Amino acid sequence: MDLGMIGLGRMGANMTTRLLAGGHRVVAFDRSPDAVATARKGGATGVASLEELVASLPAPRAVWSMVPAGDPTESTVAVLATLLAPGDVVIDGGNSNYKDSMRRAESLAERGILFVDAGTSGGVWGLKEGYSLMVGGTPEAVERIRPVLETLAPGADRGWGRVGPPGAGHFVKMVHNGIEYGLMQAYAEGFEILRRKEQLDLDLAQIGRIWQHGSVVRSWLLDLTTAALEENPTLDGIAPWVSDSGEGRWTVAEAIDLDVPAPVISLALIARLRSRSEEAFADRLLAAMRNQFGGHAIRKDD
Repeated sequence: MDLGMIGLGRMGANMTTRLLAGGHRVVAFDRSPDAVATARKGGATGVASLEELVASLPAPRAVWSMVPAGDPTESTVAVLATLLAPGDVVIDGGNSNYKDSMRRAESLAERGILFVDAGTSGGVWGLKEGYSLMVGGTPEAVERIRPVLETLAPGADRGWGRVGPPGAGHFVKMVHNGIEYGLMQAYAEGFEILRRKEQLDLDLAQIGRIWQHGSVVRSWLLDLTTAALEENPTLDGIAPWVSDSGEGRWTVAEAIDLDVPAPVISLALIARLRSRSEEAFADRLLAAMRNQFGGHAIRKDD
């Protein structure tokens, strides 16, 4: 199948490589000429503009966007809306807010253009392991791109599926990432407790390797955690600053809107926000309060 790929960051580049290996023709575009040149060396047809990308694809066209959520995706879809024709398909494989995806699907439908939102999980390992694809769109649109989905997924019959209408794919991926926040936080806290028990001199990587086999807490995240501890047991050089890309916030907001109690995911998000407080003013104020009402000692800064 012929496919246009927009966005050749590491994940987009890996997806392009996987598609080419699966026998698909890929027309690739990125704002970085170097990224396009690399894709061309790998076997893709590299182009210098969205206009050239659309012109290089046979109708009906399918274009997959892997650019950041928000304004980059908004502007990309807006330009594609003016270039594509009725019957063409736009696939957003990024982490867009599902409400934006629903709106974009409606807007493109007015022009006769189909829209698919593909929540994509797998990160840098997707090239080797395949990508978990949570797909939203009309049955017609999803069926059109089935060959691409079957190639990108871990297998033609597993790891992907149409989960609902436009917007559903990104909604499911949003909740997926919220769950991921909670799982990651639980592993991080558990290993921190193990590390603090200094008198037992525990080998955290060894414990991770034990848990990988037969334990009820075994998972791919545990595999990655163990690998990180093997590479750098004391995590030297890693700042205690944890970013978030938005999906956790959206999941918590949606839980509130739906009256769903989600304390684990909510607290995992708060922990990430807390990691960025270099001044720790709130902690200083807590210490001052304890001193005011109870005369508790205050530890001075070095």
